[in-house]
Formats: sequence, structure tokens, C-alpha cells
Amino acid sequence: MNKYVKWTLIGLLILGVLWAASFFIKSNSKSITEYETHKPFISSIEKKTVATGKVIPEDEIEIKPQISGIIDKIYLEEGAKVKAGELIATIKVVPNEQALYQARGRVNNAKIALGNSEIDYNRNKTLFDKGVVSAQDFQNIQLRYNQAKLELENAQNDYQIIQRGSAGGSSSANTNIRATVDGTILEIPVEEGDQVIQSNNFNDGTTIASIADLSKMIFEGQVDEGEVGKLAVGMPLKITLGAVQDQELSAKLKFIAPKGIEEAGAVKFKIEGDVEINEDFMIRAGYSANASLTLEKKDSILVIPEALLQFDRDTNKPYVEIATGEQQFERKDIEIGISDGINVEIVSGLSENDEVKQWNKTEPVKIGEEEDVDGNETE
Repeated sequence: MNKYVKWTLIGLLILGVLWAASFFIKSNSKSITEYETHKPFISSIEKKTVATGKVIPEDEIEIKPQISGIIDKIYLEEGAKVKAGELIATIKVVPNEQALYQARGRVNNAKIALGNSEIDYNRNKTLFDKGVVSAQDFQNIQLRYNQAKLELENAQNDYQIIQRGSAGGSSSANTNIRATVDGTILEIPVEEGDQVIQSNNFNDGTTIASIADLSKMIFEGQVDEGEVGKLAVGMPLKITLGAVQDQELSAKLKFIAPKGIEEAGAVKFKIEGDVEINEDFMIRAGYSANASLTLEKKDSILVIPEALLQFDRDTNKPYVEIATGEQQFERKDIEIGISDGINVEIVSGLSENDEVKQWNKTEPVKIGEEEDVDGNETE
């Protein structure tokens, strides 16, 4: 063996010893991974769901005109409180020219018929007074005369209604738009000068104003099909409003839709609840709101934090690891019940004296290093 090879071997040996010493020091400098434990405890769990929706009046009335025309004057504003019969607006009638001429023609015909009946009546009355005409004949003539007078009066009233919107002297003119119920004016969607049409069999008519009683409000929202089966009429609701901070209203579920509506691939069911109004602040119609419903509740049950659970990859059944000694653990299969997302009910498999292993948070692995089962890093 020559001198060069000898020194090469010695150098390699020294490097090997240094590497082994470095690896030994590094391995022994690692801290031993320790796991914390938690004991099951007795608590209560509420399983809740949240329905999104809005708060609206229980009854909203739309006021529509009884005659077509143009808005002449609006006397109230949105937000005003009104009593039934209070005047909201007036309409100026724009009569149909053909209907106006026909009504005028009926009036003229009725005048001619009345004049002829009056002459006949006066002539026969004289004869009746002299005993020439029988009482029966005179009564028939008198009847025709009275009918002619009534026909003229009706024709004149029809003409005035077409021309002005109401008969002369009418206390409830069709041109006067009045509130039909007590409440608050939510909306007046028309302005002075707008043309409106009356409500009839073929058209809903133009809405002059909408009125509602803001002291009677309901929550209207939707719930998912997976939760609607757990609801029942009469369940309490807790309503939170997006526009009113730190305020919670109580409500009671009164309606669950029998038919769902598909939205974005999910089936939703409409629900309604009577809201108990707090007089300390005003609730406006249309506020967005969330309703919290308790689907299931259990008191005085054994629970653990849900973060302690593990699930078998093959069976997907839950299990935990319980302490058998100092940092020694063994697997224990368990049966779980309801959960609120924080704690989960333990139906069987654990007792209050068991100490359940809490898995440490996973730390990022450095490049060139990996972790073994116990969390120790290896090169």
C-alpha cells in the first residue's frame, strides 16, 4: 500500500467518524414529542341551523283606482301613518270620447221619452179626473211616466260618471283614492301627472299606494331539504337583523312549505314565523334577517372536543386514542351522537376517567427531511 492510498483511507475514516458524531449529536438534540390529553366531560349540546330571509309585514295592501285617469294630487308621503278612509290622492278623469257621446245620446233619448210620457200622463189625468179613463189604465200610464223620469236620472248619472268620475253629490267619489286599512304607507310608486288604469277582470290596475301594519311582522326565509324534516310548527326562532346590530327578536314558526323550490342545484323550502316586535326600535319592511332554529338538544351528556376524533380510513368509523401509561396510547373505537361543531356526544366507548390523546398540529417538513410515526425527523 503506497503512502497516497494510506492517507486517503485515513481521511475517509476521519470524515466518517465526524459525520457519525454529528448525526448522533443532532439526533439526541431532538426534543421528545409529548401529547396532551383531555378527559370527557358532562355538558349540553344544541344542534342548530340558520335560515336566511327577510322581515316583512304580515299583510300588505295595495290601493288601486276604480277609474282610469291622471294623478291630479298626492296628499301624503311614504312613511306616513294613515287611518282607514283617509285621502291619499285624487285622480283627474280623462273620459273616453266614444263612451261620452253614447252617454250623452242616452240622456237626450231619455229626455224625449220623458217628454212624451209627461204629455200622455197629463192628458189622461184630466180624463181620469172626469171619470172617462178607468183607474187601471191611468195607473199603467202613471207607471210609464215614473219609469221615464227614472231612466232620465240614470242616464244623467252615467253621463256624469263618465265625464267626471262620479255622480254629482257623491261622498265617495271614484276620483278620491283613500286608505282602506289603518297602517303605514310603505310605497307610493306613482307621481302627479302619471296615467293610471282601473282594476278590472283583465288587468290588475295601477297601484297608487301600498299600506301595511308594521306592528305585525313575519320572518320569511328558506331552509335546506336536509333540515326541513326536523322542523315543526310552533318551534321558537331567534331573529337577527342585518341592519340592527346587537338586537335579537323572538319568533315562532307558523308555516312550512309543502313544496320545495330548486335553487342552484339545491332544494329549498319556504318557512314563515310570527315576529315579536320590540317597540324600542323601528323595524322596516324588507330588512334582511337570519333565523336560528334549534333542531336537536340534549342536556347532561358525555362529550369531548370534536378535534380529538379520528376516523378509520377503511370503515370511516370514529375512534380515539386513550392513555395507557406515560405517553403511551392505544386505539379505542367509540360511538358518537349529535355535534354542534365544537363538541360531540359520546354514546359509548369512553368514560369520564379516560384520558384522550390530543393530536399535535402538523408542522411543515423541511426539504430533505421527513417525519416518522412518532414525529421525529429523519434525514
